[in-house]
Amino acid sequence: MPVCRIMLRVILPEGRIFFAILRNAYRLEDVRMQFKAEIMDESAVGRSLLRITHEIIERNRGTNGVVLLGIKRRGVPLAKRIAENIKKFEGVDVTVGYIDLKLYRDDLSDQAEMPRASDTEIPCEITGKRVIIVDDVIYTGRTVRAAIEGVFAIGRPACIQLAVLVDRGHRELPIRPDFVGKNIPTSRTEVVAVCVPEFDGCTGVKLYDTSVNGK
Repeated sequence: MPVCRIMLRVILPEGRIFFAILRNAYRLEDVRMQFKAEIMDESAVGRSLLRITHEIIERNRGTNGVVLLGIKRRGVPLAKRIAENIKKFEGVDVTVGYIDLKLYRDDLSDQAEMPRASDTEIPCEITGKRVIIVDDVIYTGRTVRAAIEGVFAIGRPACIQLAVLVDRGHRELPIRPDFVGKNIPTSRTEVVAVCVPEFDGCTGVKLYDTSVNGK
């Protein structure tokens, strides 16, 4: 049977829209989200990022050679927040870059296509450095794998570590974060939405249930 791809448009109650690619499907549907719970408020997110910052400093015995690499979109502002915390604690400006993955994130559907790195900006040489990839949510692990491949495409760091604000489980690859803000058990029909001021006007983590066309 030939593979057919459709666009899955995911609509949150407040109007935010996500997209994913489905394969072996034959019609376009809007998947509307029903709010279920606020998992983390602004204060909880701030505390988690502070803790992650301390753990990064401790694990790496300081910040020498540390490079933060945020995964677009929401991983980038989180990486900048961690860099700001490091500046407060250590008085050091660490390098912050980003990696952009083309196609669509796999966080919303286990049928989404494998993402691939399409654009990376790191304002320094990463060979021999301690690269810390930062993302908002880890799910199957495919997004992180693509980010790791993107890093190795431009250099050979001494090590790669992973920091995420939320680990929602359901891993399909043997990838485990080194630094986690919060572990949230979820079902595959739920969506974890991380809000940051740069894109959402607020800070927090919300949990949604999916329903198709309001059913």
